[in-house]
Amino acid sequence: MPSTPIQVDVTGSPQPASVTGATVPGGLSDRPALVDVRGATAVLGRRTIWSHADATVTAGEFVAILGPNGVGKSTLLKVILGLVPLAAGTVRLLGRPPGQANHEIGYLPQRRSFDASLRVRGLDVVRLGLDGDRWGLPVRGRRSRAVTERVGELVELVGASDYAHRPIGQLSGGEQQRLLIAQALARRPKLLMLDEPLDSLDLPNQAAIAALISRIARTENVSVMIVAHDVNPILTYLDRVIYLGQGGAVSGTPAEVITSETLTALYGTPIEVLSTSDGRLVVVGQPEAPARHTDRHGGSA
Repeated sequence: MPSTPIQVDVTGSPQPASVTGATVPGGLSDRPALVDVRGATAVLGRRTIWSHADATVTAGEFVAILGPNGVGKSTLLKVILGLVPLAAGTVRLLGRPPGQANHEIGYLPQRRSFDASLRVRGLDVVRLGLDGDRWGLPVRGRRSRAVTERVGELVELVGASDYAHRPIGQLSGGEQQRLLIAQALARRPKLLMLDEPLDSLDLPNQAAIAALISRIARTENVSVMIVAHDVNPILTYLDRVIYLGQGGAVSGTPAEVITSETLTALYGTPIEVLSTSDGRLVVVGQPEAPARHTDRHGGSA
């Protein structure tokens, strides 16, 4: 886990949340659960990433998965999708076992840079979300027209009309990310799962992409799970957070979860949440991650 503290803005009076089991905020508990993780333990190789983790995401929620580097935030998404098997516990995605409902999920993995010489257009990248499973075989007739129309809708939705015809390798990081989000939305998913979509973007682009995701969640009626290293750009849009530690997970509103008491209980070591003069909170005292475990760049967790 990083030695650099995580900074977050939280308003209101924080109250400790329970570390044993996910809680659903008031007003959302009567909505169906899209994701339900119970008593889950993830093991990669011979090492336990996290154990006894509970997490719930209901319809209509915007939820962030938080925690320092190496804690297994990406692993949680992969477990839910059935890409990583559980060592213990259960997972249900849209009421089904992992892997059986992935066609109803939009998934954007951690972003890798496109080579500047890549000539594939932004439009083509978006289109892959609709017919990328055809191994390059063209779609013809009425189906082709429907695909073209949907690609146009998506490009407009993410605000990429001015540059979608350009090669993807020539676009900025923020422009590329908008097109990748459009690709993830291509089949009208019920749940959008984004793994560090703001990583490597500058602050203005982080704010713009965060606002875009929030707007899409409302207009497209899609729930969002987003892995974030820094919660600041998305905090004002969040319904709830899932904060991961090696001992499990704690869930609740940001004001409930990001407190000294809650994080100390989660990590089993003294954690201090400090407030700065401008209302920002700084979380300090989190233990270091294992040296060989990486979460953000090319690692398995």
